[in-house]
Order: sequence, then C-alpha cells, then structure tokens
Amino acid sequence: METVDPDVHYKGISRIDREIKRTHGWYVRVFYKGQQRVKFFSDMLYDGREGALAAALDFRDEAERELGKPRTDRPVVTVSRRNATGKIGVTRVRRKDRNRKGEVYLRDVYEITWCPRPNEIHRTSVSVRKYGEEEARKRAFMIRDNKEREIFGKVVSQTPSAEELAILDHDELST
Repeated sequence: METVDPDVHYKGISRIDREIKRTHGWYVRVFYKGQQRVKFFSDMLYDGREGALAAALDFRDEAERELGKPRTDRPVVTVSRRNATGKIGVTRVRRKDRNRKGEVYLRDVYEITWCPRPNEIHRTSVSVRKYGEEEARKRAFMIRDNKEREIFGKVVSQTPSAEELAILDHDELST
C-alpha cells in the first residue's frame, strides 16, 4: 500500500469534518458514463484519518476499474449534450483563412482537440471539401480515438452510431 498524505488533494475524494454531527471521514464519489459509486469512510472505523484515507483510495481505484474509467487525476469527459457532432473533442466549424494572394475565404472542417498534458491543448483539422462530409467526420473521429488511446490507454468517449449521426444531421439542417 502506498503512503497517504491527508493534506494532499485526491481526485474524487472529499474530507468531511462536521463537529456538530461528530462526523469525520472521507467521502468518495466516482462517476463514469452515467454510473456512480459513492461511499463514506469514517475515521473511527479505520483507525484514524490516514487509515480511512487509505481505504477511500483503495475503494476509489477499485470503483474506477469496475466502471472502466481510466485512473488519472485529470477530468475524463465522455459525453456532452452540447456537442453537435456527437463526439467529445470533435467539432464542425467554418474556418476563415487567407490564400497566397491574401484573399479571405471560408472552409468547412472538422476540428479535433485533445490535451496530452494538463493546460496543453493540441488541435488539428480535417477538410470537408477535400474528403466529403462523411469521410471527414470518420477521419476526425478516428484521430480523436487515437489521441485518447495515447493519453488514457483506451478510447473513453463514445462514437455515435449511424442512427445517432442521422438524427444529428437532421437537427443541424432544421436549425
């Protein structure tokens, strides 16, 4: 077992000290893809603050394994209602660029973003004009999946099915 430091912040674990209720311990919350695991670890039941924290860390790590969540202290976002493409980290944008003569033109692209390290954002894009709508989207999803594998060891965001993509495309046309 690793040594634990009660003064360090651990992702998904909060300290609860309520004198009025005589409640002291660590509260663990693990959320992933619509599922959750929650448990309280009382100092009294685990021989003090450090023992309760060690048990809380073990529970958190086991819950993440059980849910399939990558063990990282970084946020892991898998779905978002605000995403119009259906895939986290992939957006369809109209980019303003200049040609060699300095003339401004617009081009449609799928932009892929990822964070290989905290506070470091990388991005690339796939041209809709060059590949067509469907192939550009497929390529963008594939690039994002590869980046997630590099960062988390596996794909963590969901790729929409053909039916979901048809609904998203219909919604875009009606707005």
